[in-house]
Amino acid sequence: MPDNIPNSDVDLTNCDREPIHQLGAIQPFGFLLALSTDWLIQRASTNVIDFFGISAEDMLGTHASDHLGISAVHTLRNRLTLLRGLDAVERVFGYELPGKSQRFDFAVHVSGRTVIVEAEPCAGESQPDTASTIRAMISRLDSTPDEKAFLHEGARQVRALTGFDRVMVYRFDADGSGTVVAEAARSGIGSFLDLRYPASDIPVQARQLYLRTPFRIIADVDAPPTPIYPQLDERGTPIDLSLSVLRSVSPIHIEYLKNMGVSASMSISIVIEGRLWGLFACHHYNGPRLPSFERRSIAELFGQMFALKLEGRERKAMAGYENNARAASDRLLAAIAGDSTLLENPDWLGSMLHDTVPNDGIAIWMDGRVALDGLTPPTGELRTIVRRLNAMAAGRIFATDHLADTIPSAAAYDDVAAGVLAIPISRTPRDYVLLFRQEQIRTVTWAGDPQKPASYGPHGARLTPRQSFEAWSQEVRGRSQPFSEAELRVAEMLRISMIEIILRITDEAQEERRRAAERQDLLIAELNHRVRNILALIRGLLRQSREPGEYHPALNMLDGRIQSLARAHDQITKDNWSPAPLGMLIETEAAAYLGGKRDRVELAGPDVLLQPQAFTTLALVIHELMTNSAKYGALSDSGRVRVDWCLDIDGDLRIEWREHGGPPVRPPTREGFGSTIINRSVPYDLGGEARVRYELAGLEVDLCVPARHVSESAIVRPPVVPGTVSIAPGKTPIDPNTLLSGAALLVEDSLIIAMDAEDILHRLGAARVATAASVSQALAEIDRDTFEIALLDVNLGQESSLPIAERLGERGVPFMFTTGYGEQMQQIDRHKYVVVVNKPYDLAGITAAIRKVLGK
Repeated sequence: MPDNIPNSDVDLTNCDREPIHQLGAIQPFGFLLALSTDWLIQRASTNVIDFFGISAEDMLGTHASDHLGISAVHTLRNRLTLLRGLDAVERVFGYELPGKSQRFDFAVHVSGRTVIVEAEPCAGESQPDTASTIRAMISRLDSTPDEKAFLHEGARQVRALTGFDRVMVYRFDADGSGTVVAEAARSGIGSFLDLRYPASDIPVQARQLYLRTPFRIIADVDAPPTPIYPQLDERGTPIDLSLSVLRSVSPIHIEYLKNMGVSASMSISIVIEGRLWGLFACHHYNGPRLPSFERRSIAELFGQMFALKLEGRERKAMAGYENNARAASDRLLAAIAGDSTLLENPDWLGSMLHDTVPNDGIAIWMDGRVALDGLTPPTGELRTIVRRLNAMAAGRIFATDHLADTIPSAAAYDDVAAGVLAIPISRTPRDYVLLFRQEQIRTVTWAGDPQKPASYGPHGARLTPRQSFEAWSQEVRGRSQPFSEAELRVAEMLRISMIEIILRITDEAQEERRRAAERQDLLIAELNHRVRNILALIRGLLRQSREPGEYHPALNMLDGRIQSLARAHDQITKDNWSPAPLGMLIETEAAAYLGGKRDRVELAGPDVLLQPQAFTTLALVIHELMTNSAKYGALSDSGRVRVDWCLDIDGDLRIEWREHGGPPVRPPTREGFGSTIINRSVPYDLGGEARVRYELAGLEVDLCVPARHVSESAIVRPPVVPGTVSIAPGKTPIDPNTLLSGAALLVEDSLIIAMDAEDILHRLGAARVATAASVSQALAEIDRDTFEIALLDVNLGQESSLPIAERLGERGVPFMFTTGYGEQMQQIDRHKYVVVVNKPYDLAGITAAIRKVLGK
């Protein structure tokens, strides 16, 4: 390595970084002028002295017409108006210059704010009928029976037109490497057909220029380049020769061509749908080769026509495949639409998809379950594949012929699943249909060793072009047959169709669940109604069993316990017999016994839900604790109660009841029913623990509810609609002032419940209570008398009391609803603000409701 070469890394990107469009020189078979927008010469190639007898330096600042003539400048300026697009180049053939006997061919284009004019002497050969020539060439292409013959005929036509020793059709692969897929060559020089060239032979920036300038000529590899003067403009910028016809050649590429024994070369880009499909690569071995500019332009036009014809053939072939695949996919999707379980049948799905996208094995991943058929990776590896797919862009198909590039561990099974096509068929969780292809061992013949030696060459810190182009075979393993673009389009179509079907199946399932939920809601509402009516009936029997004015403590305690059960039942049925919040249970009991003073009960603990059985049991326990505290403990005086709860390490619910500030506590002399409920309900019914301590400063109770009865959850409180009141039964003191003075209408289909409600209305001051068990009876009562207020049971067996509500509304009689459906009762919009009293109700509940209705 020479001492003056810096010690820096040399790799394939050195060639990719070479500024081949800014070499500052042209090939010497023509000259170049760079002009300002007012056609003053800013730069010139140094060989202008050979054409005009004046140096490039002396040309600077003069007008182009001084050298090209007014007529030539006028023609070239007119041609500029025909330019379409940033990469367009216009041509003028056979134009005479002032004082020159030789004609010139011109090319003109715009680079930034610079007009670039290039010219070369006419070669003397002229194509008499260009259109006929192109027509004949295209006709020969159209007559070819298949793609192989089509490509060969294309190479043959270009060779006949340009006269190069060898013309190859060079096709790029996805990795940037290329293969000679067709060839027309002079006899005796060997063949490059089917040889593959590595991607590094044509650097990235060269492929980009092939897209911008579809034609390139190197007339003589031994000709020294002609510099452009000045090399840099006033801003220190070199000239951009990307679109230049005469652009000089990279010394690395010159060395590469010499190593191949090539004296001159030419290339014509084959561009399909905006991408570089390949090239016509032309080589000449016996000295320079420069077809005329006109003939080269015909070759360029032929290359464009060739690309269009090739694109049409490929489209036709893809369309045939896609039509067949679409028909197969339609059959597949129709079957899935009729029976969604087929999605989980890999044997059937694999056989159907094989006709659509050929594969060797299929895996279906749905909701963490997997089904396999054919050649697939081990089951345990599928989770790794799915996890990697989930980290990629959602909702897109993914295909590779070398899975180990994405998942290194896939190298262990690339003999059976080297490539995969993943079709996502959902969003979250992401489900997939995975099509696998097994390893396809093949031998690739390279034009020499594809690994360029990473060493310093004569051109500095760049890779030295390899010198050997003899056939070099390489066995390729670990790769499958690649998935074609047509197969990917079909896969995308399958993805969309399958998602649509799955969404439709999901919608149908959700609709069925919705109908089932509605049926469940109806059944639970009816159950709630019947249970509440039964509890109301029991309360009515208890009250009617007492003598008027008789005070019976046992009946009063039983009445309170029934009320507590009713409240608990309502809370666990309002959400379809589902877990209910502990905090709401305690708050409800506190509100029932303390009314406006319920803030004397302090609550602290996380949001936890109790299963229905545990909720009912704890409702009775909390009721007894609240009742005892209100009668004998802290709540009977000026004291307070604090209830704390938490979940321990095992998930069990720990509840602490602490009273303080009340009268001194004395242990009971005997254990009554209430104490039995507190001490034994939780251990007996729930398998938990209960400890009661009668401390002098206040009662202390510790409860433990096992984790199986508890779940931790955020509680969403139901919104309170302004004007809507749901009255819970309670024990608030009765207002001594009489609420009613006139007649009251009571509509209730249960006699015992009606008798109980009638007594409550009389106690509130009603002069007369008219009872009715049906709509017709109630309407008759309304027609006979006027009422101060009405209580309407919503459900009257086979009919509803809504017609009664309508008649009362017309008469201006205030009314409220009573119901056994609790909070599940669905009111119609025009009655959504009517006060509702839940059964079983008591004196305090109805009192509060009447106050609300009458505004007292």
